[in-house]
Amino acid sequence: MKFAVTSKGDAKSNSLMHKIKSYLLDFHLTYDDNEPDIVISVGGDGTLLYAFHRYTSRLDKTAFVGVHTGHLGFYADWVPEEIEKLVIAIAQTPYQVIEYPLLEAIVRYQHGGKETRYLALNESTVKSVEGSLVMDVDIRGQHFERFRGDGLCVSTPSGSTAYNKALGGAIIHPSIAAIQMAEMASINNRVFRTVGSPLILPAHHTCMLKPVNEPDFLITIDHLTLLHKDVKSIQYRVADEKIRFARFRPFPFWKRVHDSFISN
Repeated sequence: MKFAVTSKGDAKSNSLMHKIKSYLLDFHLTYDDNEPDIVISVGGDGTLLYAFHRYTSRLDKTAFVGVHTGHLGFYADWVPEEIEKLVIAIAQTPYQVIEYPLLEAIVRYQHGGKETRYLALNESTVKSVEGSLVMDVDIRGQHFERFRGDGLCVSTPSGSTAYNKALGGAIIHPSIAAIQMAEMASINNRVFRTVGSPLILPAHHTCMLKPVNEPDFLITIDHLTLLHKDVKSIQYRVADEKIRFARFRPFPFWKRVHDSFISN
């Protein structure tokens, strides 16, 4: 088996990364940064996001496992004290593959420019460069509303516990292939009106955002913030690709939700 290890970059994470690499090499596994079968992420959810974006071209071949060196993560289920147990499991135990849905974002441009496609593990947000965001929202090719406000956030089920939750969105179990659109401070009065609540779209539904006047936007894809100019439309849907997690033991989603937001 070929493996790679990524680190948050702090001293503790780097030390664990080198230890994991050394242990796995002792078990005669092959270190391969370019085409790994399994990627061990050491740090937190942000570290795993970076690893995911590094290996988006081989999601059907690479599985991820996370070790958290800080707070409990939604993607990182192992702690530093369990490194030896994890290494033995990777080296000697066939792992279960758990797949989570991803978000596809396609940005199309005015004047026939080449479209840009992204995959997000958590979410994508859209904001105006200056002032309020004004967007026509189409669902399944039909006009739904004209949004005015600070911005829009479209999230995956696994990302529903992140920025989406802070915006009042629902928490969705990752076994459900769906995306969720939540509003950021929408303008609602006698003149302007939005639905005012998050929307959950199934896998066969597409959401299209179309600029009303200003064509330049700040679009985030997980941790990346990108300026896009002369935008014609932004299309969101559940991606055909999925992220694969290597599970060596149960990691119940609702227990993670409980431990992150309810348990002291």
